[in-house]
Amino acid sequence: MNLERVGDKVRCRAFPVTLAGPAIRWFNSLPQCSVVTFLDITRAFLAQFTTRIAKEKHTINLLGVTQRAGEPTRKYLDRFNDECLEIDGLTNSVASLCLTNGLLNEDFRKHLTTKPVWTMQEIQNMAREYINDEEVSQVVAANKR
Repeated sequence: MNLERVGDKVRCRAFPVTLAGPAIRWFNSLPQCSVVTFLDITRAFLAQFTTRIAKEKHTINLLGVTQRAGEPTRKYLDRFNDECLEIDGLTNSVASLCLTNGLLNEDFRKHLTTKPVWTMQEIQNMAREYINDEEVSQVVAANKR
C-alpha cells in the first residue's frame, strides 16, 4: 500500500483484514470513531502489542539460568544449552563462566574452575562423567529405600 500511495481510508479499511486471534478481538473492541487516521490505529496497535514481541536475548540472560535445588545436572545443562542457542555471538569464555556460576554440583564446578576457558563441547563431554555418577547415586539411593 505504501508503494501505491494509498490514502488513510483505504489503509484503515484494509488493516483489520490482516489481523487474527487476539489482534482482531482487540480491533473489534475499539470504540467507534476512535480511529481517524492510519497513524491512530498504528499507535494504538503498537501500544497494545509491543510487549508481546519476543525480545532478543543477550549474554546477561545466562546469569539467570541457574541449577535449581534437586535438579539433575543433565536437566540444568539442557536448559542452559537451550538458552545458549538463542544468543548470537556467545563466546566460550562467557558461556563457561555463566554455566559454572549457576552450577550447584560442587565437584563439577571445581573441575570446571581448573581451566580458564572450556568450550561447550568439552563441558558436555566432561559432564557425562558427573551426570552418570549422579544418576547411579539416585538409583542406589532408590534401591536402599
